[in-house]
Amino acid sequence: MLGIVRSWFDRLFAEEETVVLLLLLAACLVLMLTLGNVLVPIVASVVLAFMMQGIIARLSGMGMPRWLTITIAYAVFVSVFFGVLVILMPLVWQQLTNLFQELPSMLRKLQHLLLLLPQRSEMFTEQQIRDWMALASKELGSVGQYLLSFSIAQLPNVVGLIINIVLIPILVFFFLKDKESILAWLASFLPGRRPLLSAVWAEMNVQVANYVRGKAVEIVIVGFISYISFYVIGLNYSALLALAVGLSVVIPYIGAAVVTLPVLLVGFIQWGWGGEFFTLFIVYSVIQALDGNVLVPLLFSEAVNMHPVAIIVAVLVFGGLWGIWGVFFAIPLATLVKAILYAWPRPQPNPVDGGDVAIDE
Repeated sequence: MLGIVRSWFDRLFAEEETVVLLLLLAACLVLMLTLGNVLVPIVASVVLAFMMQGIIARLSGMGMPRWLTITIAYAVFVSVFFGVLVILMPLVWQQLTNLFQELPSMLRKLQHLLLLLPQRSEMFTEQQIRDWMALASKELGSVGQYLLSFSIAQLPNVVGLIINIVLIPILVFFFLKDKESILAWLASFLPGRRPLLSAVWAEMNVQVANYVRGKAVEIVIVGFISYISFYVIGLNYSALLALAVGLSVVIPYIGAAVVTLPVLLVGFIQWGWGGEFFTLFIVYSVIQALDGNVLVPLLFSEAVNMHPVAIIVAVLVFGGLWGIWGVFFAIPLATLVKAILYAWPRPQPNPVDGGDVAIDE
């Protein structure tokens, strides 16, 4: 048995580069598990700088000098970054505050609407609905207490948030400006001959670049269209719900299913079983259909190609490891795993062990 394990180990780690890659992955895993909160601004800055590389590549293809392409890309980033902080976030925060203030009255209105169900269907009884609402009220009270304790506990982190808001634009600038020198410095610690690492890097550079930039465009388009649609039909908390719909595209399959409930629930509480509610349902369904059948194929025609089961497993695994950050980066991390598996050297069949033998005629 020991000989079989040793033979398997020798086949997988026969080359120095495979050991280096394994050590790098282990080091990254340890850093993320132990210093994940500290590395948040660095990881976020790397992702944002990565997104800006598409603009730089397009402008460079037009013959612009590098300093001008970096200046334009950084100006776009700063405009979007501070636009979100100054315009979008205050609006979302105001609507979120209003939502929590109005939750008790919304719950009472929901109970009144649900009590009408026994008159329309024999599947529900009035006592069942009252039991459900009592349970919902109890859970709502516990959620409120949790949010209060969470907000008090997070007060010391406000200073850290402000520091991150200042640090991220600075880090993005240097990652854009000194990208080549930073990569060259990191490469100096790797073996001179590194075909495996080069193959993994090439796969990640193409796949993750397409995915990250495509997801950014998808979030903006879906969120903007959702906000305009919700605002036109008069849905309450339109900015908050549109932001949730936009961010839900980051988590394939699961995100759309989760965000559907609050959107329809707010519409049901606001209008009841009326024409406005069914209008909301149709509009929301059209947005989801266009996103899945038109926008995604256009944006990700050359991006990550993984089976839905693999995507769901990646979301569950990395979400369990790193929480919300693991959920957001589940697909790029799954792409890394896929690239490593495809690039890892495979043992060649040995004719003595039953492999195909070439016969010269």
